[in-house]
Amino acid sequence: MTFSRGPLALVGSGEYLPSMQDIEADLIAGRGRRYVQIATAAVPDGDDVVAKWERLGREQADRMGVDAVTITIRTRDQANDPEVVQQLDGAGLIYFSGGDPGFLADTVRDTLFIKRTFELWQEGVALAGCSAGAMAMTSWIPSLRHPVKGGTEGFAFLPNLRVLPHFDKFPKWIPDVVSRIMHDLPAGVSVVGIDEETAIVGGPSEWKVVGRQSAWTLDNGERTEHVSGSTFSTNN
Repeated sequence: MTFSRGPLALVGSGEYLPSMQDIEADLIAGRGRRYVQIATAAVPDGDDVVAKWERLGREQADRMGVDAVTITIRTRDQANDPEVVQQLDGAGLIYFSGGDPGFLADTVRDTLFIKRTFELWQEGVALAGCSAGAMAMTSWIPSLRHPVKGGTEGFAFLPNLRVLPHFDKFPKWIPDVVSRIMHDLPAGVSVVGIDEETAIVGGPSEWKVVGRQSAWTLDNGERTEHVSGSTFSTNN
């Protein structure tokens, strides 16, 4: 698949796991050694959880033979700090890991950090988001933990897409959340569910499924499965 910008990976779960190593290695291949890892979405879960993701990210980078650059932004002031933003320079892959997508979006949306991330993606740097990180790439993040509360604005890198991670676990998790999302869905917006340890790679409208399981497009109450290795399209 040919990309006009850097490849974008939306991951259902599994960031930094050995089972996802080949996917991450393919993203950074030929783009430099700096693997920038951003655990901001884990901040509401506490410092121990943040430290865990940073450790797992470093271990994955070591297995891949690249350099881990951990940037955990906790406030909007940090996201607007030029010294923090400068750490993105030279990145081959920028990866937003999982946690609370609303906190992630509210902390870095419309900041110098996310604007520079977008510029680098347009220039050819690979970009990835897992779970919360994947949801934040879109223009609207439904609240999966508290569905009656609605949602929040995302980064709008993919304005016509909504992402449901951990999709193979979804029916057991929040049974009515899909119907809520589909009921409020604007015209021209696609909804994609991504199973655990699975990613869709490409963007902004042409995708390839990679990993252990499947991705799913949802339309008018129907689910269409896209197995690993297949390609599919969404609205751009």
